[in-house]
Amino acid sequence: MLQPVQPYIYNNMYSKNYGAIMPAPPAPYLQPPRPIQMPSGTRNHILVDPIKVDTFVKQKENALPYIYNILANSNDEAEITETLYITDRLIEAGTKGIDKMYPVLSRFNSTNSPNIQTFLAGIYRKIQVPDAFGPLVAMLIRNSINPPQSNFDPNEEIGGAILAYLSDRFKN
Repeated sequence: MLQPVQPYIYNNMYSKNYGAIMPAPPAPYLQPPRPIQMPSGTRNHILVDPIKVDTFVKQKENALPYIYNILANSNDEAEITETLYITDRLIEAGTKGIDKMYPVLSRFNSTNSPNIQTFLAGIYRKIQVPDAFGPLVAMLIRNSINPPQSNFDPNEEIGGAILAYLSDRFKN
């Protein structure tokens, strides 16, 4: 049986760093927050706190200012990766206005992090902002010259995003 714990308030890293506060879900017994676990060893994917992700996703458009603020101010790869994952889930949930976040997303166009590159390319594939095509090609070229040392290949997602741009462009 679960033991009662302090309510999980989704502001542990968000409010102390950037002033964003998300409401806690109305559940009497919640697990303590689980920090993001980056890919390692044989695991080629991230592990996030599903309760935190669902809380943001349920907020839809109301979550965008918080997401924007985190992406604009954070320099922590794990936090950025988690926030990009949440952004990707927001797109899948039909949230409107994420394409308008391109200026803050473009901050990561020249990153060498395979984790950030993968999620960024996935987001660009879905929102199809015309300005993102060039940075995707540049990412692919950079990674071809200096392959990232990772247990997965971000070029698969980057190449897929480029193909999606081309496919949508020549569909008509």
